[in-house]
Amino acid sequence: MQVNLDELVFTAVRAQGPGGQNVNKVSSAVHLRFDIGASSLPEGVKERLLARRDQRITAQGVVLIKAQRHRTQDQNREDAVRRLQALIDEAVPAPVVRRPTRPGRAARERRLAHKARRSELKTLRGKMV
Repeated sequence: MQVNLDELVFTAVRAQGPGGQNVNKVSSAVHLRFDIGASSLPEGVKERLLARRDQRITAQGVVLIKAQRHRTQDQNREDAVRRLQALIDEAVPAPVVRRPTRPGRAARERRLAHKARRSELKTLRGKMV
């Protein structure tokens, strides 16, 4: 599921951390905003994204990603898109529904045999009378 670049809003901001004058003068960091509700994603993917407990997703259903790892704005923009794409890719597959099952006869017998062996071993550790 490829994200549509027309639905992304980029804002250039100043990066934090060390870097001297470059950090103080150049707006190389990027804030990416992606509105999940207004996007062209399928409804199931939207629901799974909104259900995630992720601090990057606001209560209004907007994904906010700040990218400031690189020195240039273009690299940070690509990094932000990659991180958004990874977030969406995690929500694409529908969760597998677990069907409750019971252990089979052989599994029950193995369990009981193991319990009997352990019981015998522990009995032998006791005092001999």
